[in-house]
Amino acid sequence: MRRSGMTAVSVACAAALVLSACGSDDEDGGGDGGGGGGGGGNGGTVKVGLLTSLSGPGANAAAGSIRGAEARFESYEGECSDLEFDIVEADDASSTAGALTGAQKLVQQDEVFALINVSAFFYGASPWLTSQGSSVPVFGGAWDGAEQWTATDDNLFNSGFVPDYETVFSGAGEFYAEQGATNVAGIAYVSPSSQAGLASGLASMEAAGLEVSYTNDSVQFGSTDVGPLVLGILEAGADAVYPTINFDTSLALVAGLRQAGWEGVFTSPTGYGADLLASEPAVAVGQGVIFSNAFTPVENDTPATQELAAALQAQGNESGIPGFYESQGWFGADLFLYGLEQAGCDASQEELISTLQETDDWDANGLYPNPIPQTTTTYDEQCSFYLILEGDGFRPLNDGEPFCGTPVE
Repeated sequence: MRRSGMTAVSVACAAALVLSACGSDDEDGGGDGGGGGGGGGNGGTVKVGLLTSLSGPGANAAAGSIRGAEARFESYEGECSDLEFDIVEADDASSTAGALTGAQKLVQQDEVFALINVSAFFYGASPWLTSQGSSVPVFGGAWDGAEQWTATDDNLFNSGFVPDYETVFSGAGEFYAEQGATNVAGIAYVSPSSQAGLASGLASMEAAGLEVSYTNDSVQFGSTDVGPLVLGILEAGADAVYPTINFDTSLALVAGLRQAGWEGVFTSPTGYGADLLASEPAVAVGQGVIFSNAFTPVENDTPATQELAAALQAQGNESGIPGFYESQGWFGADLFLYGLEQAGCDASQEELISTLQETDDWDANGLYPNPIPQTTTTYDEQCSFYLILEGDGFRPLNDGEPFCGTPVE
């Protein structure tokens, strides 16, 4: 597996795109992406693009995405292990415009065979990728909120359950009630996915009989200016916080609340992983914070988590516990490898796309509690694992079993 560092090229191309030097939306973006088959057409080497934040406010959080993809490709010993995978990076510059520029670079200039998305700003690129770039299969989580993830007949393939913000699931509210929460504050970034996730989560709280007394869904991405949030939560008398923000902001918010003497239930959708444990100040502040996780945590010590941990440790992750972005890199790469095995190691992009559109049994080798179907984005239940930070490690709650909820009527 080779990795192509493309940050400087991305910046140059971003500037050149303004002058149409790197291609424009009028060009045929999908026709030549990656050439022919999975490996045979390129002498056994497959170029895989990875779109993530290499600069801007999202860069620190997203750094692990590359390591996660590298770990999966390096540890792969399946049917297509004779192929070599060359990761080509592109920077979304922590913006929707940057995501579009990065995607166009990967497809038009780098001619990647497939693309792994680990970008919170992917919704800026998804309309182009599903039209002019539609010959290139794209793998990633749907957590950016792009509506194109909900289609089942395009070139986007979900490496996690697609958030259904129109359906309220009971799980979040029931979990908070079980933790003793009665009055909830909700915090979100000023982004479509973060805001929609917050609205759905707070509706779940209300369905469980909890009061929602404070909401702020206009926090700037990556901000640690949490003074007004702390004041709003305290004035509302909230004894629980439900955020849909990354852990940099959550950690600052927890620190501010604790400094003010607040004690309550605080969950974070991101932050579980080695990066947190490597920071003594973060561990000290984060004591008692509960982390939600979509996949089986490493602490459960299953064959699937043992494989994941060993692969990450080989890439320099000492604990083997993946952070959110690191896991997203792993899952995108794993779904791509699964697709190659199903379609054939020498499959064309078209063959890979058509094969994956009919699959329903990928579960990342057992890391997910339920398979991720590609034929539907309607689900009967929504499950999360929960872990609490205690001492210098994470302790699984609910005996390590996922906490699942069903649609609320």
